[in-house]
Amino acid sequence: MLNLTAENHRVRLNDGNSIPLIGLGTYADPKKTPKGTCLKSVRTAIDTGYRHIDGAYVYYNEHEVGQAIREKIAEGKVKREDIFYCGKLWNTCHPPELVRPTLERTLDILKLDYVDLYIIELPMAFKPGEAIYPLDENGKWMYHETDLCATWEALEACKDAGLTKSIGVSNFNRRQLEMILNKPGLKHKPVTNQIECHPYFTQPKLLEFCRKHDIVLVGYSPLGTSRDETWVNVSSPPLLEDPVLNAIGDKYNKTAAQVALRFSIQRGVVVIPKSFNPERIRQNFQIFDFSLTDKEMKEIAALNKNIRYVEMLMWKDHPEYPFHDEY
Repeated sequence: MLNLTAENHRVRLNDGNSIPLIGLGTYADPKKTPKGTCLKSVRTAIDTGYRHIDGAYVYYNEHEVGQAIREKIAEGKVKREDIFYCGKLWNTCHPPELVRPTLERTLDILKLDYVDLYIIELPMAFKPGEAIYPLDENGKWMYHETDLCATWEALEACKDAGLTKSIGVSNFNRRQLEMILNKPGLKHKPVTNQIECHPYFTQPKLLEFCRKHDIVLVGYSPLGTSRDETWVNVSSPPLLEDPVLNAIGDKYNKTAAQVALRFSIQRGVVVIPKSFNPERIRQNFQIFDFSLTDKEMKEIAALNKNIRYVEMLMWKDHPEYPFHDEY
Protein backbone atom coordinates (compact mmCIF):
# COMPACT_ATOMS: atom_id res chain seq x y z
CA MET A 1 0.00 0.00 0.00
CA LEU A 2 3.01 2.31 0.19
CA ASN A 3 3.49 2.95 -3.54
CA LEU A 4 0.30 4.98 -3.89
CA THR A 5 0.41 8.25 -5.82
CA ALA A 6 -2.02 11.08 -6.48
CA GLU A 7 -2.22 9.81 -10.07
CA ASN A 8 -2.53 6.12 -9.29
CA HIS A 9 -4.26 4.96 -6.11
CA ARG A 10 -6.71 2.34 -7.34
CA VAL A 11 -7.17 -1.05 -5.69
CA ARG A 12 -8.50 -4.14 -7.43
CA LEU A 13 -12.03 -5.39 -6.82
CA ASN A 14 -12.96 -9.08 -6.87
CA ASP A 15 -14.74 -8.71 -10.25
CA GLY A 16 -11.62 -7.38 -12.01
CA ASN A 17 -12.60 -3.70 -11.84
CA SER A 18 -10.77 -1.23 -9.59
CA ILE A 19 -11.69 1.55 -7.15
CA PRO A 20 -9.71 4.70 -6.26
CA LEU A 21 -8.75 4.70 -2.55
CA ILE A 22 -10.06 8.22 -2.00
CA GLY A 23 -13.38 9.63 -3.16
CA LEU A 24 -15.46 12.72 -2.51
CA GLY A 25 -18.52 12.10 -0.34
CA THR A 26 -21.53 14.18 -1.42
CA TYR A 27 -24.03 13.61 1.42
CA ALA A 28 -25.93 16.80 2.16
CA ASP A 29 -29.09 17.87 3.91
CA PRO A 30 -31.12 19.18 0.94
CA LYS A 31 -32.91 21.65 3.23
CA LYS A 32 -29.66 23.28 4.36
CA THR A 33 -27.55 23.12 1.21
CA PRO A 34 -27.79 25.92 -1.38
CA LYS A 35 -28.37 24.76 -4.97
CA GLY A 36 -25.15 24.39 -6.93
CA THR A 37 -22.96 23.67 -3.88
CA CYS A 38 -22.43 20.04 -4.80
CA LEU A 39 -21.83 20.93 -8.47
CA LYS A 40 -18.99 23.30 -7.52
CA SER A 41 -17.52 20.77 -5.08
CA VAL A 42 -17.39 17.94 -7.63
CA ARG A 43 -15.76 20.30 -10.17
CA THR A 44 -13.14 21.27 -7.56
CA ALA A 45 -12.57 17.64 -6.62
CA ILE A 46 -11.98 16.52 -10.22
CA ASP A 47 -9.64 19.48 -10.82
CA THR A 48 -7.77 18.50 -7.64
CA GLY A 49 -7.25 14.91 -8.82
CA TYR A 50 -10.15 13.00 -7.27
CA ARG A 51 -11.47 10.33 -9.63
CA HIS A 52 -14.02 8.71 -7.30
CA ILE A 53 -17.34 10.35 -6.34
CA ASP A 54 -19.70 8.74 -3.84
CA GLY A 55 -23.35 9.73 -4.13
CA ALA A 56 -26.92 8.56 -3.66
CA TYR A 57 -30.41 9.23 -4.95
CA VAL A 58 -31.52 10.25 -1.43
CA TYR A 59 -28.91 13.04 -1.27
CA TYR A 60 -31.05 14.85 -3.89
CA ASN A 61 -28.01 16.21 -5.69
CA GLU A 62 -27.14 13.52 -8.24
CA HIS A 63 -28.14 15.89 -11.05
CA GLU A 64 -25.37 18.24 -9.90
CA VAL A 65 -22.83 15.40 -9.62
CA GLY A 66 -23.69 14.23 -13.14
CA GLN A 67 -23.45 17.75 -14.53
CA ALA A 68 -19.98 18.27 -13.01
CA ILE A 69 -18.72 14.94 -14.37
CA ARG A 70 -20.12 15.65 -17.85
CA GLU A 71 -18.61 19.17 -17.87
CA LYS A 72 -15.17 17.84 -16.95
CA ILE A 73 -15.41 15.21 -19.70
CA ALA A 74 -16.45 17.89 -22.23
CA GLU A 75 -13.49 20.07 -21.14
CA GLY A 76 -11.15 17.15 -21.85
CA LYS A 77 -10.01 17.12 -18.22
CA VAL A 78 -11.04 13.43 -17.80
CA LYS A 79 -12.57 10.60 -19.79
CA ARG A 80 -15.66 8.77 -18.51
CA GLU A 81 -13.56 5.67 -17.73
CA ASP A 82 -11.28 7.74 -15.47
CA ILE A 83 -14.21 8.53 -13.18
CA PHE A 84 -15.58 6.08 -10.61
CA TYR A 85 -19.13 6.91 -9.49
CA CYS A 86 -20.91 4.98 -6.74
CA GLY A 87 -24.70 5.18 -6.49
CA LYS A 88 -27.01 3.61 -3.91
CA LEU A 89 -30.29 1.69 -3.76
CA TRP A 90 -32.52 3.17 -1.06
CA ASN A 91 -34.55 1.21 1.53
CA THR A 92 -37.92 1.78 -0.20
CA CYS A 93 -36.64 0.18 -3.43
CA HIS A 94 -35.62 -3.31 -2.22
CA PRO A 95 -38.33 -5.39 -3.96
CA PRO A 96 -36.55 -7.03 -6.92
CA GLU A 97 -38.89 -5.58 -9.54
CA LEU A 98 -38.02 -2.04 -8.36
CA VAL A 99 -34.23 -2.39 -8.48
CA ARG A 100 -33.57 -1.90 -12.18
CA PRO A 101 -36.10 0.95 -12.63
CA THR A 102 -34.52 2.68 -9.60
CA LEU A 103 -31.01 2.40 -11.05
CA GLU A 104 -32.31 3.57 -14.44
CA ARG A 105 -33.82 6.62 -12.73
CA THR A 106 -30.43 7.38 -11.15
CA LEU A 107 -28.73 7.07 -14.57
CA ASP A 108 -31.37 9.39 -16.02
CA ILE A 109 -30.72 11.98 -13.29
CA LEU A 110 -26.93 11.70 -13.74
CA LYS A 111 -27.30 11.60 -17.55
CA LEU A 112 -24.70 8.82 -17.61
CA ASP A 113 -24.87 5.43 -19.36
CA TYR A 114 -23.66 3.44 -16.36
CA VAL A 115 -22.45 3.79 -12.79
CA ASP A 116 -19.21 2.14 -11.69
CA LEU A 117 -20.62 0.76 -8.46
CA TYR A 118 -24.21 0.32 -7.27
CA ILE A 119 -24.75 -0.69 -3.66
CA ILE A 120 -27.60 -1.59 -1.32
CA GLU A 121 -27.43 1.44 1.01
CA LEU A 122 -28.84 -0.31 4.09
CA PRO A 123 -29.92 -3.91 4.77
CA MET A 124 -33.33 -2.70 6.02
CA ALA A 125 -36.29 -2.56 3.63
CA PHE A 126 -38.93 0.17 4.08
CA LYS A 127 -42.44 0.24 2.62
CA PRO A 128 -42.16 0.99 -1.11
CA GLY A 129 -43.78 4.17 -2.38
CA GLU A 130 -43.17 7.86 -2.95
CA ALA A 131 -42.12 8.61 0.64
CA ILE A 132 -38.37 8.16 1.24
CA TYR A 133 -39.02 7.91 5.00
CA PRO A 134 -42.46 6.25 5.22
CA LEU A 135 -44.33 6.86 8.50
CA ASP A 136 -47.84 5.75 9.46
CA GLU A 137 -50.47 8.09 10.95
CA ASN A 138 -48.98 7.55 14.43
CA GLY A 139 -45.51 8.56 13.27
CA LYS A 140 -44.20 4.99 13.34
CA TRP A 141 -41.73 3.75 10.69
CA MET A 142 -43.31 1.59 8.01
CA TYR A 143 -40.97 -1.31 7.39
CA HIS A 144 -41.19 -3.91 4.64
CA GLU A 145 -40.32 -7.57 4.57
CA THR A 146 -36.62 -7.72 3.74
CA ASP A 147 -35.24 -10.36 1.39
CA LEU A 148 -31.62 -9.38 0.83
CA CYS A 149 -30.92 -12.36 -1.42
CA ALA A 150 -33.77 -11.47 -3.78
CA THR A 151 -32.63 -7.83 -3.88
CA TRP A 152 -29.07 -9.01 -4.55
CA GLU A 153 -30.20 -11.12 -7.52
CA ALA A 154 -31.80 -8.01 -9.03
CA LEU A 155 -28.48 -6.15 -8.60
CA GLU A 156 -26.67 -9.03 -10.34
CA ALA A 157 -29.05 -8.61 -13.28
CA CYS A 158 -28.21 -4.87 -13.43
CA LYS A 159 -24.50 -5.71 -13.60
CA ASP A 160 -25.13 -8.28 -16.34
CA ALA A 161 -27.12 -5.65 -18.27
CA GLY A 162 -24.18 -3.21 -18.10
CA LEU A 163 -26.05 -0.58 -16.07
CA THR A 164 -23.38 -0.83 -13.37
CA LYS A 165 -19.84 -2.16 -13.63
CA SER A 166 -19.73 -3.52 -10.06
CA ILE A 167 -22.18 -4.24 -7.24
CA GLY A 168 -21.76 -4.06 -3.49
CA VAL A 169 -23.45 -3.39 -0.16
CA SER A 170 -23.35 -0.89 2.69
CA ASN A 171 -23.90 -1.14 6.45
CA PHE A 172 -24.05 -4.96 6.26
CA ASN A 173 -22.82 -6.95 9.24
CA ARG A 174 -21.05 -10.29 9.01
CA ARG A 175 -24.27 -12.33 9.15
CA GLN A 176 -25.85 -10.30 6.34
CA LEU A 177 -22.70 -10.59 4.19
CA GLU A 178 -22.66 -14.35 4.77
CA MET A 179 -26.29 -14.55 3.69
CA ILE A 180 -25.26 -13.19 0.27
CA LEU A 181 -21.94 -15.08 0.05
CA ASN A 182 -23.65 -18.40 0.86
CA LYS A 183 -26.64 -17.80 -1.42
CA PRO A 184 -27.28 -20.80 -3.72
CA GLY A 185 -26.51 -19.83 -7.32
CA LEU A 186 -24.58 -16.68 -6.38
CA LYS A 187 -23.41 -15.07 -9.62
CA HIS A 188 -21.44 -12.04 -8.41
CA LYS A 189 -19.94 -11.48 -4.96
CA PRO A 190 -20.28 -8.02 -3.39
CA VAL A 191 -17.09 -6.11 -4.27
CA THR A 192 -17.40 -3.64 -1.39
CA ASN A 193 -19.07 -3.05 1.97
CA GLN A 194 -19.41 0.65 2.79
CA ILE A 195 -19.40 1.19 6.57
CA GLU A 196 -18.41 3.74 9.19
CA CYS A 197 -14.64 3.47 9.68
CA HIS A 198 -12.10 5.83 11.29
CA PRO A 199 -9.47 5.79 14.09
CA TYR A 200 -12.15 5.83 16.83
CA PHE A 201 -14.10 3.01 15.13
CA THR A 202 -11.58 0.86 13.29
CA GLN A 203 -13.77 -2.20 12.58
CA PRO A 204 -10.91 -4.74 12.94
CA LYS A 205 -13.14 -7.84 12.86
CA LEU A 206 -15.29 -6.78 9.92
CA LEU A 207 -12.15 -5.67 8.04
CA GLU A 208 -10.56 -9.08 8.63
CA PHE A 209 -13.75 -10.89 7.53
CA CYS A 210 -14.01 -8.79 4.35
CA ARG A 211 -10.32 -9.26 3.52
CA LYS A 212 -10.78 -13.02 3.81
CA HIS A 213 -13.62 -12.83 1.28
CA ASP A 214 -11.90 -10.35 -1.05
CA ILE A 215 -14.42 -7.60 -0.26
CA VAL A 216 -13.02 -4.04 -0.07
CA LEU A 217 -14.12 -1.89 2.86
CA VAL A 218 -15.18 1.64 1.98
CA GLY A 219 -15.12 3.85 5.07
CA TYR A 220 -17.69 6.60 5.43
CA SER A 221 -17.23 9.35 8.04
CA PRO A 222 -13.44 8.70 7.84
CA LEU A 223 -12.88 11.98 9.72
CA GLY A 224 -15.69 11.41 12.21
CA THR A 225 -18.92 13.29 11.53
CA SER A 226 -20.63 16.61 11.94
CA ARG A 227 -21.97 17.23 15.46
CA ASP A 228 -25.60 17.20 14.32
CA GLU A 229 -27.37 15.68 17.33
CA THR A 230 -30.41 14.71 15.27
CA TRP A 231 -28.44 11.81 13.77
CA VAL A 232 -24.96 11.75 15.35
CA ASN A 233 -23.92 10.11 18.63
CA VAL A 234 -22.12 13.10 20.19
CA SER A 235 -20.96 11.14 23.26
CA SER A 236 -17.85 10.24 21.26
CA PRO A 237 -15.42 13.20 21.21
CA PRO A 238 -14.54 14.96 17.93
CA LEU A 239 -11.94 12.79 16.17
CA LEU A 240 -9.94 15.67 14.70
CA GLU A 241 -9.13 17.07 18.15
CA ASP A 242 -7.31 13.85 19.06
CA PRO A 243 -3.83 14.59 20.52
CA VAL A 244 -2.19 11.52 18.93
CA LEU A 245 -3.41 12.39 15.42
CA ASN A 246 -2.34 16.00 15.90
CA ALA A 247 1.13 15.06 17.22
CA ILE A 248 1.75 12.74 14.26
CA GLY A 249 0.44 15.49 11.97
CA ASP A 250 2.95 17.98 13.40
CA LYS A 251 5.78 15.57 12.61
CA TYR A 252 4.86 15.42 8.91
CA ASN A 253 3.50 18.96 8.64
CA LYS A 254 0.04 17.48 8.04
CA THR A 255 -3.37 18.00 9.65
CA ALA A 256 -5.09 15.46 11.92
CA ALA A 257 -7.54 14.90 9.05
CA GLN A 258 -4.78 14.02 6.62
CA VAL A 259 -3.25 11.61 9.16
CA ALA A 260 -6.64 9.91 9.75
CA LEU A 261 -7.19 9.49 6.00
CA ARG A 262 -3.67 8.17 5.46
CA PHE A 263 -4.20 5.65 8.28
CA SER A 264 -7.24 4.24 6.49
CA ILE A 265 -5.75 4.00 3.02
CA GLN A 266 -2.63 2.29 4.40
CA ARG A 267 -4.97 -0.37 5.83
CA GLY A 268 -6.51 -0.77 2.37
CA VAL A 269 -9.74 0.94 3.44
CA VAL A 270 -11.18 3.31 0.81
CA VAL A 271 -12.08 6.75 2.23
CA ILE A 272 -14.86 9.05 1.04
CA PRO A 273 -14.54 12.25 3.10
CA LYS A 274 -17.45 14.59 2.47
CA SER A 275 -16.65 18.26 2.11
CA PHE A 276 -18.20 21.17 0.25
CA ASN A 277 -15.34 23.46 1.33
CA PRO A 278 -12.89 23.88 -1.61
CA GLU A 279 -9.85 24.27 0.65
CA ARG A 280 -10.65 21.11 2.63
CA ILE A 281 -11.49 19.16 -0.53
CA ARG A 282 -7.94 19.95 -1.69
CA GLN A 283 -6.37 19.25 1.72
CA ASN A 284 -8.08 15.86 2.07
CA PHE A 285 -6.45 14.76 -1.19
CA GLN A 286 -2.89 15.63 -0.05
CA ILE A 287 -2.26 12.20 1.50
CA PHE A 288 0.06 10.66 -1.08
CA ASP A 289 3.26 12.56 -0.24
CA PHE A 290 3.89 10.95 3.17
CA SER A 291 3.40 7.56 4.82
CA LEU A 292 2.95 6.41 8.40
CA THR A 293 5.41 4.04 10.07
CA ASP A 294 4.27 0.69 11.49
CA LYS A 295 4.63 2.17 14.98
CA GLU A 296 2.40 5.13 14.08
CA MET A 297 -0.16 2.82 12.48
CA LYS A 298 -0.29 0.84 15.75
CA GLU A 299 -0.60 4.03 17.83
CA ILE A 300 -3.53 5.19 15.72
CA ALA A 301 -5.18 1.74 15.74
CA ALA A 302 -4.98 1.85 19.56
CA LEU A 303 -7.27 4.91 19.54
CA ASN A 304 -10.22 2.64 18.68
CA LYS A 305 -13.06 3.33 21.16
CA ASN A 306 -15.46 0.99 19.39
CA ILE A 307 -18.07 3.75 19.42
CA ARG A 308 -20.15 4.61 16.37
CA TYR A 309 -21.00 8.17 15.47
CA VAL A 310 -23.73 6.93 13.10
CA GLU A 311 -25.96 4.52 15.05
CA MET A 312 -29.31 4.90 13.23
CA LEU A 313 -31.08 4.07 16.50
CA MET A 314 -34.43 5.24 15.11
CA TRP A 315 -34.49 1.96 13.16
CA LYS A 316 -33.15 -0.34 15.87
CA ASP A 317 -36.43 -2.30 15.97
CA HIS A 318 -36.11 -3.25 12.28
CA PRO A 319 -35.57 -7.04 12.00
CA GLU A 320 -32.48 -6.44 9.83
CA TYR A 321 -31.03 -3.54 11.89
CA PRO A 322 -27.32 -4.33 11.37
CA PHE A 323 -25.70 -2.98 14.53
CA HIS A 324 -27.05 -5.30 17.24
CA ASP A 325 -24.40 -7.87 16.27
CA GLU A 326 -20.79 -7.48 17.44
CA TYR A 327 -19.74 -6.96 13.81
